[in-house]
Amino acid sequence: MIIAVDFDGTIVEHRYPAIGKELPFAIETLRKLQADRHKLILWTVREGTLLDEALAFCRERGLEFYAVNRDYPEEEKNRNNHFSRKLKADIFIDDRNLGGLPDWGVIYEMISKRLTYEDLAEREKPLEEKPKGFFRKIFK
Repeated sequence: MIIAVDFDGTIVEHRYPAIGKELPFAIETLRKLQADRHKLILWTVREGTLLDEALAFCRERGLEFYAVNRDYPEEEKNRNNHFSRKLKADIFIDDRNLGGLPDWGVIYEMISKRLTYEDLAEREKPLEEKPKGFFRKIFK
């Protein structure tokens, strides 16, 4: 899959324009996703020197991105008739997700096992709380 990943508040604590402390297991999980053959795109508001600093931060920790703020490495706005600022990714990982940013272990599990939030919520319910089947609801 192609996975777009935000930087501030997602890989590191939100301290923009400074670089915050790395969130636990963020880089490790992203490297594991790459090892699983997913393509990672850094998707961030950072530009210029601030972007270079973020890329260096990741690179120093062994994380290189397939592309940065574009769909593929060679993409150029002036040379692509279909260029759009909206990335064509399968998944977006961002601290601004509805419901916030899950733990990086949960993120990895969701991606590797193709789980949804609904799957996780259902799995966490105790047996007595699981909804009854259709006929049990009707014939209490």
